[in-house]
Amino acid sequence: MRRRFPPHWKKRFFTWPISGVMTWFLYYLMLILPIDLGSAIVGKLFRFLGPQLPINKRAKAHLQSCFPHWNETEIGSTIKDMWENLGRTTAEFPHIQKLDVSGNDKRVEVIGVEHIHSLRDDGLPGIVFSAHLGNWELLPMLAQPNGLDMHFVYRELNAPLAEKVLRRHYNKLRERLISKGREGAIQMARVLREGGHLAIMVDQKLNEGLEIPFFGKPAKTSTALASFALRYKCPIVPARVERLSGANFRVIFYPALELPNSGIQDADIKELMIRVNKQIETWVRDMPSQWLWLHRRWGKLYYFTL
Repeated sequence: MRRRFPPHWKKRFFTWPISGVMTWFLYYLMLILPIDLGSAIVGKLFRFLGPQLPINKRAKAHLQSCFPHWNETEIGSTIKDMWENLGRTTAEFPHIQKLDVSGNDKRVEVIGVEHIHSLRDDGLPGIVFSAHLGNWELLPMLAQPNGLDMHFVYRELNAPLAEKVLRRHYNKLRERLISKGREGAIQMARVLREGGHLAIMVDQKLNEGLEIPFFGKPAKTSTALASFALRYKCPIVPARVERLSGANFRVIFYPALELPNSGIQDADIKELMIRVNKQIETWVRDMPSQWLWLHRRWGKLYYFTL
C-alpha cells in the first residue's frame, strides 16, 4: 500500500525551513553592512541572477502585454532594473526603521505630508493605499513621526522562521500588523469602527475579487478597501514610494479620492476600485522598472493567451 503524505509536506519540511534560514541569514548579513553598500551589492546580484530565473518569463510576458509598442531592448532593460530594485529593497529592509522619515533627511524626501496630517486631525477613520513600487517598506515608517495611529495590512509569510524574522524586524510596530484573511478582516473592521487608520497594498491578485480593469485587462482585485471606505465613510489617501537613486527615496501622499455615492452599493464599490486601479496604473506607467512585475496579477488563464 502506497504511503500517503500530508498536503504540502515538501513545503512544510523542506522549502519553508530552507527559505526561512536563508531569510534569517540574509537579514542579519544585511544588518551588518551599511545600507548603501548592502543595497548596491544585492541590487547588482539580483540584476544579474533574476533574468535567469524561470519566473522572469512572467515579468517579460506582463511587460509585452502592457507595453506592446516596446522592443526587446526596452523590455530587457526594464526587467533588469526591476530585479535590481527588488534586490535593493531586500537589502534595505533591515535598515528601514533606522531611517529618518520626518522630511529632514535628504535620503528620504516626503511630499504631500499635509494629506497625512488631514487624516490625523479630521476625527474620522481613514485608509492609505499603495503598491509594490520603489521601496514600499518605507510607508509604515511614515505614520508614527506624523502622529498617525495606523495599522498595517500584510500577507503573512508561509515560512514560519521567515515570518518570525519579519515580525521581529517591525519591533514596536508588531502590534500594528494585521495579516490578510478572515480574522484580519475582522480586525480591520474593528480598527476603522474605533476611528483608527489602515495602510493596505492593493496591487496583487485576489482569486475571490472582482474583475477590475488594469492596463486594459480584467484583473481580479480585492474590494475590501472600497467596502470599508464606503461603510465607514472614511477618506482614502493614495501613497507611493519612488527610488531616486541608490538608497534614496521620495514618498508622495496624494489628496484623498472622492467616494462615489450613487446609492447602489455594488456599483459604488466597483467604481471606487476602478479609480484605485487607474491610480496605480498611472504610477506604474510613470516608473515601470520599479513595479514588481512578478506577481500573477492577471490570473492563470491570462498567461495561456500570451
